[in-house]
Amino acid sequence: QVQLVESGGGLVQAGGSLRLSCAASGSILSVNVMGWYRQAPGKQRELVAAIFSGGYTNYADSVKGRFTISRDNAKNTVYLQMNSLKPEDTAVYSCYADVHTIVVGVAKYWGQGTQVTVSS
Repeated sequence: QVQLVESGGGLVQAGGSLRLSCAASGSILSVNVMGWYRQAPGKQRELVAAIFSGGYTNYADSVKGRFTISRDNAKNTVYLQMNSLKPEDTAVYSCYADVHTIVVGVAKYWGQGTQVTVSS
């Protein structure tokens, strides 16, 4: 069984920074892609950023140049550094990971979600 535990959300003023963390634990053989989605009230969920085990990254156009995704493979942990935050970044941020386990094989797992609120 695999669990993803997030931390780091909160309330920040526009222009401020936050760092999200998400740690995967359990009977993990390997982790391929890890990333973050977000969903604001009344809007569709969107992919914010993703990072593959080899280090390749992918960002939504709306966060390029402001957000940085990174990971610690030894700790199965992914980070999202969010700078120059804007009110439109307000959303619930959820991490995910494509994890390989003996029992299930490769499957996608999700964190519980963390609220990020940016005040103007």
